[in-house]
Amino acid sequence: MSLIKGAVSLVLLTLNTLLWCPPLIVLALIKLLPVAWLKPHLLSALEWLANGWIATNNLWIRYWLKPDFRIELTDSLSSEQWWLVIANHRSWTDIFVLQYALTRRLPTPRFFIKRELLWLPVMGLAWWALEFPFVGRYSREQIRRNPGLAQRDRQATRRMCANARQRPMAIYNFLEGTRFTRDKHRHQQSPYQHLLRPRAGGCAQVIDLLGDRLAGIIDVTLDYRNGCSGFGAFLCGRSGTIHLSARHLDIPSWMREGDYFNDTAYRERFQAWVNAVWQEKDQQLSSRES
Repeated sequence: MSLIKGAVSLVLLTLNTLLWCPPLIVLALIKLLPVAWLKPHLLSALEWLANGWIATNNLWIRYWLKPDFRIELTDSLSSEQWWLVIANHRSWTDIFVLQYALTRRLPTPRFFIKRELLWLPVMGLAWWALEFPFVGRYSREQIRRNPGLAQRDRQATRRMCANARQRPMAIYNFLEGTRFTRDKHRHQQSPYQHLLRPRAGGCAQVIDLLGDRLAGIIDVTLDYRNGCSGFGAFLCGRSGTIHLSARHLDIPSWMREGDYFNDTAYRERFQAWVNAVWQEKDQQLSSRES
């Protein structure tokens, strides 16, 4: 029965994506035109399409999959303000759970996306048209040999934040930079029991570029340990209980006044702050085991 449910879920997701595909392609092609005054109107139309896609997904998730979500949200959420959302990362399921929990409570989401996913059919085009920042996953050795790699990621974030100043936006960042696995956890020698080491650079750049706009940081903790985080299991209705909790963190005043990439003391202070948030998140996940 679960395989049938998974097949139907995949069909519903595919049909919903194809439904919004024709207007997306038209708007993406128009976006190629070098007409500056059109851009804000096109982005508004593209956001409307994205919100429609999310809302339709939420319908079949709610009435077909009927997942066991345990959602705890802060009362301060608003779709009329700018937000930075940070979260731990397990699988593609995270994106659907976040969108289910936060749609209409926050503005249209923008995710940091791995550059390889630009070539994903339909979705890559949508992410490009909506100006999601495409970033690479580089080792320190790669960046040392070619510093331009890091600069390319910063330019992508800068473009997104420039557009974000024109309309409320929620920018989502999985700070671990990759999905959690036990092998990665062991390889990193992570100091956390349930998490990988967080990366602070993208978060710092968003605060640097949008600090005067941001209403705060939404720290989301995703907990699948009473279920399964795999996307296939989610589509088959076998994900079990998924906990999502979101808290509002104020942005310390010192964060708006530093240079993460050129000021060593500031960078260390910022990383220490992120590590403290991750330590609290790890303790929260551990507390559910007792």
